[in-house]
Amino acid sequence: MTATTTPPRVAGLLLAAGGGRRLGGRPKALLEHHGRPLVEHAVRVLREGGCDPVQVVLGAAADTVLERAELGGCGVTVNPGWAEGMGSSLRAGLAALAGSGADAVLVLLVDQPGIGAEAVARVRRAHPSRGGIAAAAYGGERGHPVLFGAELWARVAAGAVGDRGARGFLRAHRDAITLVECSDVAEAYDIDTEADLEHLR
Repeated sequence: MTATTTPPRVAGLLLAAGGGRRLGGRPKALLEHHGRPLVEHAVRVLREGGCDPVQVVLGAAADTVLERAELGGCGVTVNPGWAEGMGSSLRAGLAALAGSGADAVLVLLVDQPGIGAEAVARVRRAHPSRGGIAAAAYGGERGHPVLFGAELWARVAAGAVGDRGARGFLRAHRDAITLVECSDVAEAYDIDTEADLEHLR
């Protein structure tokens, strides 16, 4: 009788706290996509990509997001320091997932609706180890989503300051990253400016 290997459990972490400063102060989580808040779309992408549990970090207009968006079944963290930048939201999300039993976390940004469940699933399946890193690549260039093995979370959080998120950590460990090409199934644009809103429907 052969022993069965339990597949790694990969949590999804959605960073959705931004205030949309360059969008006239419209919180990105509340932008409409297919008639619903963008945060709902991103949560669905994580779930359909096989992530469990899913943790959402809110910040700007968090009360309104909770009223309008269907986030049932997700863990929700409200980051009071969201204006400090993405780093504080990444720290808050990793702290919320501590003790979840997840072997890794896959981090997705709410303002990248061109990244769908297939890209999430590809990066999730590439999970190298509890001490490994994987990331989607577009034409060979690293992008999102990014996956961190659980053994790295404390170090990732320690370096997450300002609006850099995990960029410093990723630069320092670039040779350890498993890149997963996703340009055939996803587009890694951001919704940052009024002109970018054309990507939303």
